Amino acid sequence: MDTILILTILVVIFALAFDFINGFHDTANAIATSVSTRALPPRVAVLLAAVMNFLGAITFVGVAKAIAKDIVDPFSLNVTPDDTTGTVVILAALLSAITWNLLTWYFGIPSSSSHTLIGSIAGAAIAAAGFGILNYGGFSSIIIGLIASPFLALAIGFIFMSAFKVIFKNFNLYRTNKGFRTVQIFTAAIQSFTHGTNDAQKAMGIITMALIAAGLQSTDEVQEWVRIACAIAMGLGTSVGGYKIIKTVGGKIMKIRPVNGAAADLASASVIFGATLIHLPVSTTHVISSAIMGVGSAQRVKGVKWGVARKIVLTWIITMPISAVMAGIFFLILNLFF
Repeated sequence: MDTILILTILVVIFALAFDFINGFHDTANAIATSVSTRALPPRVAVLLAAVMNFLGAITFVGVAKAIAKDIVDPFSLNVTPDDTTGTVVILAALLSAITWNLLTWYFGIPSSSSHTLIGSIAGAAIAAAGFGILNYGGFSSIIIGLIASPFLALAIGFIFMSAFKVIFKNFNLYRTNKGFRTVQIFTAAIQSFTHGTNDAQKAMGIITMALIAAGLQSTDEVQEWVRIACAIAMGLGTSVGGYKIIKTVGGKIMKIRPVNGAAADLASASVIFGATLIHLPVSTTHVISSAIMGVGSAQRVKGVKWGVARKIVLTWIITMPISAVMAGIFFLILNLFF
């Protein structure tokens, strides 16, 4: 078995591992509000999220194509047919992204799997071929989407919660909360589905990049086995659950009631699905956390625990550069052996 094929197999294994970790790392955000308001028991919420994530993952491929070609041109990574540089770059990026995801999961910090993966791809590619290797047009579009989406989610969350306050101001509080707990079952399902349409695509894009770099396919089309494998990996990861992050997102940002949870779920789902439709990868972590902050601000600005929010934002800021540096180091180490 030649080196390129071995490396490609390793990339597929680690990409599926990344998707599995992404399942219990990021999907926790999708069900955090429904669990914290007791609209759903944790086990039921996790099972619902796993099924909806799987369905979302096999439905769309636009984001996968963006990951495969908009950060680095996979066709330009290898100088000769026997060159393994491109595949080593992808493997280094995956090792970096997995390491950061596990570290932040362990400490219960809702960091972004999207930021760490995109930063890792860029960092490993730069270590291999310099800054000129980046596809600046596509890369800048992805960065703009990652930056703009949390602000959009915050604004929409604020608007939704403000509208709910006006519409339901004369309703009985107990009945309103009971009704919104039922609504949250559906919003949690929608939230998990949209998560699958965007986040699961990233591992699909990575595997597609590896197949192109290895010369095993010549287009950016996502093969059927790649779609199914990534969807299964994310679904299985979701079934494991991410209760540390549920605790942070669902309770430490603000005290969430059913009406708040429903507003946050609808706001974040609309932003994530909108990004999927225009083939932009966004951070579901950022979007969901920002939607909760927007909802909290509409309820009562002082009710949002901004100290926790600042820690989350700090993690958002440092994730991409740290991941890029880690990926560059992983590439230099791997390059000694392959």
